[in-house]
Amino acid sequence: MNRSSDPDVITRDYFDSLLLETRYIDAVIPSTEMTLFGETFRTPIMTTALSHLGNTAPDGMTVYAEGAARSGAVHWVGMGPDSELEAIVATGARPIKIIKPHADNREVFRKIEHAVGAGCFAVGMDIDHAFNSNGGYDNVMGLPMKAKSQEEIAQFVRAAGIPFIVKGVLSPLDARKCLDAGCAGIMVSHHHGMVQYSVPPLFVLQDIIAAVGNSIPVFVDCGIESGMDAYKCLALGAKAVGVGRHLMPLLKDGPDAVAGRIAAMTQELAGVMARTGIASPDRMDPAVIHKRNF
Repeated sequence: MNRSSDPDVITRDYFDSLLLETRYIDAVIPSTEMTLFGETFRTPIMTTALSHLGNTAPDGMTVYAEGAARSGAVHWVGMGPDSELEAIVATGARPIKIIKPHADNREVFRKIEHAVGAGCFAVGMDIDHAFNSNGGYDNVMGLPMKAKSQEEIAQFVRAAGIPFIVKGVLSPLDARKCLDAGCAGIMVSHHHGMVQYSVPPLFVLQDIIAAVGNSIPVFVDCGIESGMDAYKCLALGAKAVGVGRHLMPLLKDGPDAVAGRIAAMTQELAGVMARTGIASPDRMDPAVIHKRNF
């Protein structure tokens, strides 16, 4: 993959093309608190759904979760055994469990039931792992996957009984289908560049928000590395942002390192909010953002 087709490079370039104006008159010390599905968190910077972090650091998945818990952040959980999810919940993290689109829906329903019973406050599905790069259905670690219909997603929503979120939305069309299926939220993501030339999440974010009419929260991940990146997502309408790969190198240093980085990004976010006259994440103004054209 060359640089011009690499979605991670395209995404970084798009982040860096967005400029902001400052607003000091009547500005106040901001709050970064966020309320989601009835729970309050200290920051709109969340961990995003990663899997198999034991390959990065011993007990990487629980270290990641404990870091989120210590920083007061929402914690998203990717693929893994039931026992791992139970250990994550035991850290005190507030998890959103993301389930792969297993070909056998019985496994999807089983995992939903387990996530709810384990104490997750939301659950969802990673729809962009449905296909492989050759036009067939994907197979993840020996487990067959399959694309899901809108009706199937509606069935998962009904089975959950708690907020159900679809991750991997990158078009207004899919966003609207998620809304019509009863989803409680969507994550705009290209899954670390799964498809070459994928549009940056921020490029389509406002169109996706318009498609759902601001009726459900819209989250963003992919390439977020700083409080400034988070600010740009929030200013363009995201409810919160997910950070994953940026945190992975810190896992070997323990949960305090993960929590410390989330806290530092949150402080940077607060600094930008103060200097642009934004009092809280739910009072962001997209007019502060300007696209570089020089």
